[in-house]
Amino acid sequence: MAFDKVKFIEEIKGMSVLELNELVKAIEEEFGVSAAAPVAAAAAGEVVAEESSVKTVTLVAAGGSKMKVIQELRKINSDLALKDAKGLADNGGAVKEGISAEEAKEIAGRLEELGATVEVK
Repeated sequence: MAFDKVKFIEEIKGMSVLELNELVKAIEEEFGVSAAAPVAAAAAGEVVAEESSVKTVTLVAAGGSKMKVIQELRKINSDLALKDAKGLADNGGAVKEGISAEEAKEIAGRLEELGATVEVK
């Protein structure tokens, strides 16, 4: 008989807090794991570290290859309509927000190769 995740979750939803506590303890004992707070604190620390490395790539100027920059902007952000990409190339602005430092560096490099002026913050 296959494990039914949906049924299992429904059963958990119907449990009292005391029953859930007993279930967690039984799982900890059976598998030798712990649901202790230090794990949660470490995870919270990782989230803070990730948030501090969140970057925004801003186009300052498109440079001489404006059409190529517009095409690249649309590749970077597939939700960007042609009109919006042209406006971004003409006026500058945020290309992509809330991304990792690594992704920001890669995007900036792609645009700078085409002659665009870019800032990463």
